[in-house]
Amino acid sequence: MGIDFSGIVEARPCQLKDLKGRAIAIDGYNSLYQFLSSIRQRDGTPLMDSKMRVTSHLSGAFQRTASLLEVGIKPIYVFDGKPNPLKASTLADRRQRKEKAKEQWQEALEAGDLETARIKAQQTSKLTREMVSQAKDLFDFMGVPWVDAPEEGEAQASHMARKGDVYAAGSQDFDALLFGTPILIRNMTLAGRRKMPRRNVYIDVVPETLTLQDTLDALDVTLEQLIDVGVIMGTDFNEGVKGIGPKKGLKLVKEYGSGEAAIKAKKLDVPGFQNVRNVFLKPNVTDDYELEWKSMDPGAIEDLLCDDYEFSRPRIQSTLGKIAEGEKARSQQSLDAWF
Repeated sequence: MGIDFSGIVEARPCQLKDLKGRAIAIDGYNSLYQFLSSIRQRDGTPLMDSKMRVTSHLSGAFQRTASLLEVGIKPIYVFDGKPNPLKASTLADRRQRKEKAKEQWQEALEAGDLETARIKAQQTSKLTREMVSQAKDLFDFMGVPWVDAPEEGEAQASHMARKGDVYAAGSQDFDALLFGTPILIRNMTLAGRRKMPRRNVYIDVVPETLTLQDTLDALDVTLEQLIDVGVIMGTDFNEGVKGIGPKKGLKLVKEYGSGEAAIKAKKLDVPGFQNVRNVFLKPNVTDDYELEWKSMDPGAIEDLLCDDYEFSRPRIQSTLGKIAEGEKARSQQSLDAWF
């Protein structure tokens, strides 16, 4: 789930059109999980074709990527590599929670409680290698580049942003800030109206921007100190101290100057503190990637989505038409600028 800094950082709402012309490295696994979780039927069952193959990830990947391309954003999807050994415990916990949620989903279905069923079903999402491969094929046909990270996708996206190869990292999690991205865009692949659980209330989820330097200035800390706050709270790589959230963690680090000093002064139990800290300070990333946006192949997209996975051809063609219209309008604007 990543680190939750929502209590201490302030994001600025924006619109996708504000990011026109920008290259943004998006956490691929994060995005596909969102699609698998949110794109489901009323009882929580994911979208599937007649062969019972899950297609929620393809539906979300196509529609969201199309929305980005339509407004002129240049997306790059970055996928996780081999998990850091420090993440083993987190991954094991996630597997256990998924199994428990699966049982609760079935129980809710049997009781006729569709609201609970859907909530629990969303927690069972499992992204397979085959699903990732399918999404990569789709991105290829859409002319969108993707990158395989050595380890954490957010670390790689942040590295690309620091180098200036992309404008920002795009992820739901705040971890990208700790990996040093100068700019983090949240809600890029989640924007839209969302129903609040167990309430007949809908909220608008809009993209938002966080700038690392502005965040550090507002909190009056260094990046190293912000990392220390995260490690004391707990990350995907360590459990952290129970009862310490972002506000208390921030107060401790500022009071004692560093996480290490705070841990010593308060006798906190944070095993492997320096090792976890180094995951963020010295991430395993690569410069072996190419960023090239190519022309879409509408025929290949239709073959994949409509012929292979039974998507509605008129809907796919309509979306492809909107992308083409957006590209045509931007080309005309660029041409007009010469006169």
